[in-house]
Amino acid sequence: MEPVVLSNVSFRYSRKDDYILQDLSFQAGVGELWCLLGSSGSGKSTMIRLLMGLNVPTSGTVQVFGECAPFRTMRPRIGYMPQDSALYNDLTGRENLHFFGELSGVKHRELSTRAAELLDFFDLTNAADRLVSKYSGGMQRRLSLAIALMAKPDLLVLDEPTVGLDPRQRLRIWNQLFQMNADGVTILITTHVMDEAERCPNVALLADGHIIGSGSPQEICQHAGKTRLEGAFLQILDGERIRREKHLVPRL
Repeated sequence: MEPVVLSNVSFRYSRKDDYILQDLSFQAGVGELWCLLGSSGSGKSTMIRLLMGLNVPTSGTVQVFGECAPFRTMRPRIGYMPQDSALYNDLTGRENLHFFGELSGVKHRELSTRAAELLDFFDLTNAADRLVSKYSGGMQRRLSLAIALMAKPDLLVLDEPTVGLDPRQRLRIWNQLFQMNADGVTILITTHVMDEAERCPNVALLADGHIIGSGSPQEICQHAGKTRLEGAFLQILDGERIRREKHLVPRL
């Protein structure tokens, strides 16, 4: 059973609104690491919200491990880090980990051990019993990622996970993601940063609610005749917009 399957998905908030996603299809296999690359407004976060069951598609289907939203039985298998902080500021870092760990189905006897492991890995042990309201932005990002990993998920969904982190922290997190991926965890990451996308073995290019290209960074560059992903993305984007403009021009 494929971890992630989106089939002909379109989404808009109401009939008066424009579509944010249009006839989008995407699939991620077991143990694959995908980067969803696109600028702000391309539909990345909307796609993630659909995957998490936070929104329901206007048309088409979204499946996680074969189950459609809201993924009642599959949710414990999904680790999620939203773009905006979902932490409780009036709890400590350790208390946040315990609270979200329980929600994710971590057994009570395992909470303390798992929380301690993650606090150590993300260099938060010394701040573990400090209120999250006292954390810096980078510390909050690291704690959010730790929460996403509490239940040792089979599918990890990260929306702009390294925003606000310094280069050393970013490298450490990427190394952890690669290790998890090597252990068979399926990972989806959204980003608008090209050098982040170039780290990933699989990239899907999003623009205006469509996937306009996908493959490895090398395959995408080769297809576009470019040496770097940024140039390839811009060329594919320009070509897609020209194609649509021609399609919209009525024939005389």
